[in-house]
Amino acid sequence: METYIVRLWLADRPGALGQVASRIGGVHGDVVGIEILERGGDRVVDELVVSLPEPDLVDLLVAEIGQVDGVAVESVRRLDDERHDPGVWALDLGADLVAAGAPGPMFQRLADEVTRCMATDWVTVLDLRRATAVVSAGDGSPSSAWLAAYIEGSRHLGPTAVDHGPQDIAWSLLDGSDLVLAVGRKGHPIRWRERRQLAGLARIAAGLVPLWSSVVPVP
Repeated sequence: METYIVRLWLADRPGALGQVASRIGGVHGDVVGIEILERGGDRVVDELVVSLPEPDLVDLLVAEIGQVDGVAVESVRRLDDERHDPGVWALDLGADLVAAGAPGPMFQRLADEVTRCMATDWVTVLDLRRATAVVSAGDGSPSSAWLAAYIEGSRHLGPTAVDHGPQDIAWSLLDGSDLVLAVGRKGHPIRWRERRQLAGLARIAAGLVPLWSSVVPVP
């Protein structure tokens, strides 16, 4: 079996998801997980974790889902972990950050895992005061100077840009420091739930930095 994450738009009405599940079953697929990423304007953005007996069925799967009235597939990506669970992933990552033992390794672990599991193009932990990257992961990130200027210009929105700003960038301040966790992804908007996850991880990191900074300087 192959496992995929299918991100789709559908009408916020009773029975819509059931119709999608029926179409998935029609191509011998099995829905093994679901996450609601965003809701509003009579539309819902969902991520379905779908198991298929063979990869050749992906195109047929997308075509079948598209036959449901008011439904559109935004993206499909293959998963190596068939037991993908965003909630468990966030808890596991939080435990990994605590176990890192120093700011540098913690930030690198955070950047690497967010890039992998949130399918972002890039992740940067940025020192706003110096306009320099502490750590980064992925490809295609803007320059540190541009990113610092953008975030400084957006700080009036609050310490966490969850509900504002462009759809391809999200950021969250690490409270009590000049550090910011910023991510970017082209082509597929960063949804509300993903922004909330990012904010939660930033809060964990912010809480850990003071515990270590007196022993190991923050890079």
